[in-house]
Amino acid sequence: MYTKQHTIKAPVTVSGIGLHTGVVCNMTFRPAGVNHGYKFRRVDLENQPIIDADADNVVDVLRGTTIEQNGARVHTVEHTLAALVGLEIDNCLIDLDGPEPPICDGSAREFVAALESVGLEEQNQPRDFFEIPEGIIYQEPERGVELAAMPHSEYRIAVMVDYNSSILGNQHASITKISQFKDEISAARTFCFLHEVQLLRKNGLIKGGRLDNAVVVIDPDKPVSEEDTRELLEWLGVKDFKPKSSGFLNDVTLRYNNEPARHKLLDVIGDLALVGKPLKGQIIAERPGHAANVAFAKKIKRLMEKYAKSSDVPVYDPTQPPVYDINQIAHMLPHGYPFRMVDKIIYLDEKSVVGIKNVTINEPFFQGHFPGNPVMPGVLQIEAMAQTGGILVLAGMDKPDDYWTYFLGIEECRFKKMVLPGDTLIMKLELIAPIRRGIVKMKGQAYVGNHLTCEALMTASIVKKSS
Repeated sequence: MYTKQHTIKAPVTVSGIGLHTGVVCNMTFRPAGVNHGYKFRRVDLENQPIIDADADNVVDVLRGTTIEQNGARVHTVEHTLAALVGLEIDNCLIDLDGPEPPICDGSAREFVAALESVGLEEQNQPRDFFEIPEGIIYQEPERGVELAAMPHSEYRIAVMVDYNSSILGNQHASITKISQFKDEISAARTFCFLHEVQLLRKNGLIKGGRLDNAVVVIDPDKPVSEEDTRELLEWLGVKDFKPKSSGFLNDVTLRYNNEPARHKLLDVIGDLALVGKPLKGQIIAERPGHAANVAFAKKIKRLMEKYAKSSDVPVYDPTQPPVYDINQIAHMLPHGYPFRMVDKIIYLDEKSVVGIKNVTINEPFFQGHFPGNPVMPGVLQIEAMAQTGGILVLAGMDKPDDYWTYFLGIEECRFKKMVLPGDTLIMKLELIAPIRRGIVKMKGQAYVGNHLTCEALMTASIVKKSS
């Protein structure tokens, strides 16, 4: 499992007909910056509206997941999103010149192949996982539907489905890590029963459905009249009807003996992408469908928001690679020994940064502050936060080492707890106003563990060295 965010190296396009709308669409995957996530853009509409891949934007779950935002819709997003999640791509802008991604062969295999053809690019930012912190359960007892999530260090998924069919029977499918998606899940095709096709057509769905993009199951326990069968076969473009030997229209050969269950797992992955973050946890789904998947995704998202609100304390995992190490920091900041107060940067986006200062007894200031009672001076805690904030500003410049950073003001400064040798100071800085004329205003907080040690509002000036 990747620890840093990834996008794709170059745009790549997949074209074809949409399963439900029947509209031909060109869909282009495009590289996107860190923390962009997944967004769809309807380039065929005025102002090219963007639709975030977000569970709260779901407006329809009838035989597919449809999202809507800014007056624009995208139908059947689950296969596209599953391919991105399965390849551990974090950031991608998906352009469409129609209302629905191509159905291709009914699986995510062609999307995976297209994305791999241009390659992945590692980005200098840790992945922002949501690690399932506690058991989460969604149930629909009347339909025998249950989805559960439990804490786990990987993204594991198991699906169990009773199709109430003599052809399909009971099936299950599972993966123990997301890297198995490409080989084990991505090629599993969508499917439906022949007796469902007429109803789906009456509901205005599957306008682009054909035998080359779906597996059609013929259930002998639910026969279709001869007249309806002829009409459906003509609509599907079937000339030679061979239903008896396999139970699948025209003796289609399954890619896996449990292909329908694997496709259900594919759908779960795609729908849970609407949570908005890569997941770590074990998911168990019994009789899942798009409605239940999306309801479960919303439940996970609400818990994610609850945990985000309950604590703004940055989490520091020393086993994870930093965004910037000390050598990279030395190239960005003008400070030298003994005034370099940031050891590494562990998080960085357009508006915030988190830095680490390891406080040791070898710090030169402990000789005088205080003999026999070493305490890190509060003013140096502020300096460490200011240097961390300097990284936030300078990271967006082409040549950061061409600039000086100067303090202009400190407001509302409070010290809450002493910082002692052996402590690890975790510093979080956030912009509180846009940068104008080189003036930066930031809110700074420093923590040891979960304890706030100091906080302040700081103003600084970024000045080019040549001036």
